[in-house]
Amino acid sequence: MPSDELVTVFHAGHMLADTNRAWRILETSHAPAYYIPATDVDWTYLFEVPHRTVCEYKGAASYADLRLPDQPAVEHVCWWFTKPSPGYEAMTNAVCFYPQKVDLCEVGGEKVTPLQSSFYGDWPTSRIAGPYKGAPGTEFW
Repeated sequence: MPSDELVTVFHAGHMLADTNRAWRILETSHAPAYYIPATDVDWTYLFEVPHRTVCEYKGAASYADLRLPDQPAVEHVCWWFTKPSPGYEAMTNAVCFYPQKVDLCEVGGEKVTPLQSSFYGDWPTSRIAGPYKGAPGTEFW
């Protein structure tokens, strides 16, 4: 569903994304994930890589690495769907960042608490009550 909350992403002093037009996506047993329109993402240091995965709901995902000057590369820092499954067409190319791979993700001015799992890219805040996937042992609920 569309969200008008301010959603921002920062790493090593660089603003990677800034929008109030994100898509707030909820899946079973997950905290929300925020997908940012591609036009609201700074692509200067993001480089698409061949890595792909498939979401049973949204389809095949593309990924990018973050390569900032004088910083280690951050592999698979974000993903998007170039041809999402039926029902998700409105979020074509909208980008979701892994909060656990960047310095800061915020929703409505609140810092997102990165998940312990490297698999899920959800964006939990204090407004979300669990349980939800992301802690050790929850990957296959």
